[in-house]
Amino acid sequence: MKLAIPKERRANERRVAVTPDTVKKLIPLGFDVVVESGAGLASAITDDAYRAAGAVVAAEETQTLGNADIVLKVQRPLSAAEGLDEYAMIKPGAMLIGMLAPYQNPDSIREYARRKIDAFAMELVPRITRAQAMDVLSSQANLAGYRAVLDAAYEFGRAFPMMMTAAGTIPPARVFVMGTGVAGLQAIATARRLGGVVSATDVRPAAKEQVQSLGATFVMVDSEETKQAETAGGYAKEMSDEYKRAQALLIAETIRKQDVVICTALIPGRKAPVLVTAEMVETMKQGSVIVDLAVEQGGNCPLSRPGEVVEHHGVKIVGHWNVPSRIAVDASALYARNLLAFLTPLVAKETSTLKIDWADQIVTGTALTRDGRIIHPQFTSADPTPLEAAAGVTPTLTS
Repeated sequence: MKLAIPKERRANERRVAVTPDTVKKLIPLGFDVVVESGAGLASAITDDAYRAAGAVVAAEETQTLGNADIVLKVQRPLSAAEGLDEYAMIKPGAMLIGMLAPYQNPDSIREYARRKIDAFAMELVPRITRAQAMDVLSSQANLAGYRAVLDAAYEFGRAFPMMMTAAGTIPPARVFVMGTGVAGLQAIATARRLGGVVSATDVRPAAKEQVQSLGATFVMVDSEETKQAETAGGYAKEMSDEYKRAQALLIAETIRKQDVVICTALIPGRKAPVLVTAEMVETMKQGSVIVDLAVEQGGNCPLSRPGEVVEHHGVKIVGHWNVPSRIAVDASALYARNLLAFLTPLVAKETSTLKIDWADQIVTGTALTRDGRIIHPQFTSADPTPLEAAAGVTPTLTS
């Protein structure tokens, strides 16, 4: 089985889908691993390192993807409209596995089906015990939370820890983390390590114990609604307008005292909720910093701009693209292990061939398309016109 790993070509993407460590584990499963030349350079992995691990290094992308049975990517393929048709390089019947952003790009799901590519979106891995090692959202968010605090410290004009010097005492920075999922908890831990005085908020009551265990103060409006504020999958739910108003009043009072605010709140498949309004920003101290990790999904602060550091009333608002990619070496290592954990159960050890249980919870949770049809229940309404039908040919498709 040919397993292909092309170079990532989307802007601001420095990660790669395999490392030499995972190549060494993929080959015994029966894969011939082919990596495009230069694919790992932005993650400090040379072509020679891949060769030493047993991979074949192809000169360019067409050679890499040609006749591949499985394609591993970080981000979704480029389309012809984006300047390079990567879809056309993947053969019909091949598996495509990556962070495919199906909610943000429903047209791409139709394209996978039209081209009969069996696509699996890693960000849809269900949050169950046996899938923990496959959880790309957690592995990447963990690093994003860490990097967010470093980016804040870089933009902040003061030190984080309290310092007692002969010239006087420097007070510690006050850090407020909004959203205490994986990214938020890592942001809390990192800010605490740097010596900040940290507080945090979340709509989920269960987050209180986690926040306090890290040495931070928990800030939340306590109501009956918060008892149902978490989905079965562990994600935050959209809250009522009444709750949002009460929470906004509490946040407004809290935020004016902060030096650094880290925003991490996201709801899968939805625009990011606005947590820090322009009016709140204008109450903050001069020189304060906001880091908006949700900027690519609309932002938790309406003043943030993707890919920019903007200033409003003396407050810097940081909205970097693709924050996990800003720490690409470790992000690639963790992502590659997630993919390895996902692929391993799909291979029959006796025959070194694919043996996919299409009824398995992990497969049904991640599979977008199969045999020319959209099969994921959340996206089936977007079922496409297959290529054959577009050409006037009646297709034969299986469900």
